[in-house]
Amino acid sequence: MDESTPAHCIAFEGSRRIASGELKAVAVAVKKIIDQGVTEPVLVFDDKTSAIVELDLRGTPADVAQRLEQKPHHDGGQNPPCGAMAEGRRGPGRPRLGVVAREVTLLPRHWDWLAGQPGGASVALRKLVEEARRANAGKDRVRQAQEAAYRFMSAIAGHQSGFEEATRALFAGNAARFDELVQAWPVDVCLHATKLATAAFEPQPQAHLEGSAE
Repeated sequence: MDESTPAHCIAFEGSRRIASGELKAVAVAVKKIIDQGVTEPVLVFDDKTSAIVELDLRGTPADVAQRLEQKPHHDGGQNPPCGAMAEGRRGPGRPRLGVVAREVTLLPRHWDWLAGQPGGASVALRKLVEEARRANAGKDRVRQAQEAAYRFMSAIAGHQSGFEEATRALFAGNAARFDELVQAWPVDVCLHATKLATAAFEPQPQAHLEGSAE
């Protein structure tokens, strides 16, 4: 387990959900079930992204819980808090903005254009990123939901009847067909796949649609 381990997750033994909630509680529940003996593979997923969560299950359930209490974790992020990264880069008198310095590679004409913008390259880039985030918020939400649902389905339901067609329905935005196909799957798998896919089938916000039509 590393620092990108999520705070909340869900665990399955085969196609049966065995625990969900905060990481420590799920890890302890998984440890107890494995100690009792299991016949199906046990998988633990990030409840938001469906990334597989690796747990250190050595020792007793108390040992498992203690190790998790000693290690900080984030909500699925890949980086530590930006303030921690930026702390060593602040010059005298500079406000703590949580800005992270990283390399950006652009063509000379891009740098020339950025240099001529009010506030310079950094300010212009931040404005461009924020505008892109707002413009693509709906699409990003759909894409992230599709990826999370597909990641979970591939790991646990790849052998289920209609898996490939359900995947096509997911990425095509066909909610009715997706629901029809996953209904034949084990109930816990069906429920979680449907939960993950919900945002992929939500309509775009009205304001975004109106802005696109102008």
